[in-house]
Amino acid sequence: MRVLFVGDIVGEPGRTVFTKTAALVRAKGEADLIIANAENIAGGSGITEKIAREMFAAGCDVITLGDHVWDKRDVFQYLNDEARILRPANFPAAAPGHGSCVITTSGGIKVGVIALLGRTFIKYLTDCPFRALDRELQKMAADGVKVIIVDMHAEATSEKVALGLYADGRASAVVGTHTHVQTADEKILPRGTAYLTDAGMTGPYDSVIGTAKELIIERYLTGLPNKFEVAKGLGTLCGALIDIDDATGQARAITRVQRS
Repeated sequence: MRVLFVGDIVGEPGRTVFTKTAALVRAKGEADLIIANAENIAGGSGITEKIAREMFAAGCDVITLGDHVWDKRDVFQYLNDEARILRPANFPAAAPGHGSCVITTSGGIKVGVIALLGRTFIKYLTDCPFRALDRELQKMAADGVKVIIVDMHAEATSEKVALGLYADGRASAVVGTHTHVQTADEKILPRGTAYLTDAGMTGPYDSVIGTAKELIIERYLTGLPNKFEVAKGLGTLCGALIDIDDATGQARAITRVQRS
């Protein structure tokens, strides 16, 4: 089977290019499953129930979130109600929402998705993502799930690389998000896990990682705080296509994607 993993969707330009690309991918049969990180989709910060529903209607199967998960408080109840939208699994159990889910594709294949949040340079006091991964993998193994995709939303490259190696042979793919810059280190790890440090950003590339460039430059020149705004213009979708042997759960190939 083939999974399209889409990197951080930012604002309206990101929503537009995601919707267009998801429709084409579905029409051409390029992927059996679409997973997208959408923690910056609502004006660059957080997600709303309305936007999440629009994403599902556009063809997204699972939405993952990261450190901006709590930016829109109105979405908290929806996180409890909708199992296909994931906050990081290493938040305390009392936090709203779900950290993982298992869905079944149209071909009858069970696929597990796990969202995790790194701790290095991240503001939240979360549980250990490595131990949270162990817990979620154990639950999925008990359910007979072989195909498992992990979104590691983290600032530090070292933390992402370490978690990928820790998951090798136990997850089908570990894809990093958060830094909005696609890395060129896609690989199949020794025990069969596909890995990419960062999927990149789905949003306006004439920007500073999605924010209007003039505002960021002004902030660097003056040192004064200002209000960030999502840049306007055309969006580019970044992510990865992952080929997986559904019988074993091992990845066969991973290819970086960039589409306008």
